[in-house]
Amino acid sequence: MIFNIAWVTIGGFFGAMSRFGLSTLIKGKYPTTFPFATLLINLLGSFLLGIIVGGNLGNSLRLLLGTGFMGAFTTFSTFKLETIQLHIQRKWSVMILYIASSYLFGILLAFLGIHFGILLTR
Repeated sequence: MIFNIAWVTIGGFFGAMSRFGLSTLIKGKYPTTFPFATLLINLLGSFLLGIIVGGNLGNSLRLLLGTGFMGAFTTFSTFKLETIQLHIQRKWSVMILYIASSYLFGILLAFLGIHFGILLTR
């Protein structure tokens, strides 16, 4: 049990640091009112988690990469907060585009990631 907690903790540390670094980089290069950084990170995370699931990794790797890293890298709470902020600012078209892009492409990329992960293990 202690090793499982350690794998999740280590993965979570690196996932959070990666999200922070990538988000800072994207926001610095492409300043916009559209929450582009969170969208890209969550879409990338959907694809990568799909690969992890489809790759049928062992328990330790699933905990390290899937639960730990991807759990901290992707950010559903920031997605919700930014959606509410767009609603408050009455940026309806941006809000709808953000929600639709997040869900539609997130599910599609997770699906593609799973199939890619399966192909990698053959």
